[in-house]
Amino acid sequence: MDILIKNIHIIDPVSKINAIKDVFISNGTFAEIGKCIRKRANKTIDGTGLWLLPGLIDMHYHLREPGNEEEETILSGSYSAASGGFTTICCMANTDPAVDNKVVATYIVEKSKKAPIQVLPYGTVTIGRKGELLSPMGELADVGVVGFSDDGNCVMDSLIFRRALEYSKTWHKIVVSHSEDQILTKNGVMNEGILSTRLGLRGIPPEAEHIMVYRDISLAGLSGANLHLAHLTTKKSVELVREAKKQLKNITCEVAIHHLVLTEQALIDYDANAKVSPPLRTQQDIMALVKGIKENIIDAIVTDHAPHSEEEKGSGVENAPFGMIGFETALPLAMGLVKYGLKPMQIIEKMTSGPARILHYKANTISKNSEANCVIFNPSARWTLTKKNIHSLSKNTPFLNKELTGKVLCTFYRGTPVYSDKTLL
Repeated sequence: MDILIKNIHIIDPVSKINAIKDVFISNGTFAEIGKCIRKRANKTIDGTGLWLLPGLIDMHYHLREPGNEEEETILSGSYSAASGGFTTICCMANTDPAVDNKVVATYIVEKSKKAPIQVLPYGTVTIGRKGELLSPMGELADVGVVGFSDDGNCVMDSLIFRRALEYSKTWHKIVVSHSEDQILTKNGVMNEGILSTRLGLRGIPPEAEHIMVYRDISLAGLSGANLHLAHLTTKKSVELVREAKKQLKNITCEVAIHHLVLTEQALIDYDANAKVSPPLRTQQDIMALVKGIKENIIDAIVTDHAPHSEEEKGSGVENAPFGMIGFETALPLAMGLVKYGLKPMQIIEKMTSGPARILHYKANTISKNSEANCVIFNPSARWTLTKKNIHSLSKNTPFLNKELTGKVLCTFYRGTPVYSDKTLL
């Protein structure tokens, strides 16, 4: 299918294009990019007022298959991701059973071949994510995992985590750490502070994160392995990474979009959909995270998409599991960060070439002869998120029935439209 897109604003961190051009997609690639392209096409799209972005990469989301397919399957999750503009997504290993052996890893790899976009799995650091015995990392690497992580759990044993870092160098894979001291976080529900006391909810102190961020950085320095710090939330964590990066080149980090747009105040009405791990923090922390993005201390923006059933989330804040869905709201929310002085190009870089660089993966780019993985985005569209227009099987989001600005209209993977809101195609 040949597609001609006229007068669309291209924003691409790799090619450095930030201009209005025509784009011709043919045989799965960007066949031509320029002004006033005149080609016969099966479909011509008027891109006036719209943006064309490289396909987004989410290096941190949660599958529920195998184990809890009623909450999300590989197919439903990948379609939800496509509707949010993602063309590559990396699933964490906390399925049931966990991705701690080649059988489970192979199952995900094979099942993902039917997905509309690229799905890449992580393998665990330890067997069963229990933090006791190292997983068969070589076996998992041979299957094709992009890295190793016990995300959802912190590897509390420093010696085991050191060994994992050391062994990971054999396969040139990253180790992703959920940096939280699980003794300090035990039974915690939200950020520890005045609000948690007022609400009568057990708090999770920021120090739980700081302690493990410092430990993980220290072990990365000792081992020389590629350490990636997941979902940082605090000003102090950004400061620790800033100082570490002055000496070490093997440390990267990310921030989840909800930690950039929500504070602990989202729990004031006991909305369990705002219960996430690590917890939502303060406005001061948000500003430090934004500054970290501006200064390239933070390397990626992720969704940490974590589906849960209405029954689970309806069991009360103290009993509900951690996590919210995020594929379909990520790009509109991220673009809202321009109010803090971030440029669209900076934001897109953290959602495309930034994650690709961390994963040692080829970044999507809107360049001639490159694979046509891209997304058409309307930056001014206003729409309301409802259960009906959420493509994930789960609906656990505090943004439900809220108005958002900015909407994905169409996503292409290898030149094929894998999602369209039907206004364009």
